[in-house]
Amino acid sequence: MDAPAKAGWDALVADPAGALVALDYDGVLAPIVEDPTLAVPAPGAIEVLRRLAERVGTLAVVTGRPAAQVVELGGLATVPGLIVEGQYGAERWVGGELTTPEEPAGVTAARAAPPAALAAAGADPAVWVEDKRLALVVHARRTADPDAELGRLDPAVRRVAEKHGLEPHPGKMVVELRAPGFDKGGVLRRLAAAAGSRAVLFAGDDLGDIPGFAAVEELRAAGTPGITVASASPEAAAVAERADVAVDGPAGVVTLLVTLSDQMSE
Repeated sequence: MDAPAKAGWDALVADPAGALVALDYDGVLAPIVEDPTLAVPAPGAIEVLRRLAERVGTLAVVTGRPAAQVVELGGLATVPGLIVEGQYGAERWVGGELTTPEEPAGVTAARAAPPAALAAAGADPAVWVEDKRLALVVHARRTADPDAELGRLDPAVRRVAEKHGLEPHPGKMVVELRAPGFDKGGVLRRLAAAAGSRAVLFAGDDLGDIPGFAAVEELRAAGTPGITVASASPEAAAVAERADVAVDGPAGVVTLLVTLSDQMSE
């Protein structure tokens, strides 16, 4: 842990009430699984979130999934005061109340396009499209070589995005088409500003989390201590390289959060 990261950690421990702790869901709190509907929190994850909720000023899950879906799947309603920012900040769930915008016109117009474009490009039958209402996601996880398959389909996917005013965002064995203006960096900046956070931790595992890391780095440069944590995996080595600290998957994240909670209690 280098000096800026150590300063971020020490600031979190010294001032829990001023801390913002924000975490991705898939790959960070919950192991990645082939069927996303079966992605439940790692052992100990909910318990340590409850402990942190009693200590930190702001505790948030920042995810690309729909907020209500993550709350139900993860049992997150049992964590007092937790904020869930869904679909890269387009949705917010807090205290049982969900705020969600109208469906973007580009998504409405594009809804039928990805399956047709993928079929025309000769996509592997194991490729499938998830409709998140505010975004469309092309999944290649079930193919023999997800990265190669997505690379081959990239021109077709980009044509669909360009035609309908959407942005293609690559991730771990997926590419998401969503309206411009939403990323985890914007969410982190907004949360920190709203709470007046005096120290920040953000943990992620995928390319979509790198804007969140960048936001922590910007906050740090402006005087707010912070630390970035990667839940490391072979599929997204660039994420671990960018983070201050890399841990071994969701189990490693839970261990780190337990350590943080324990030190905050000392």
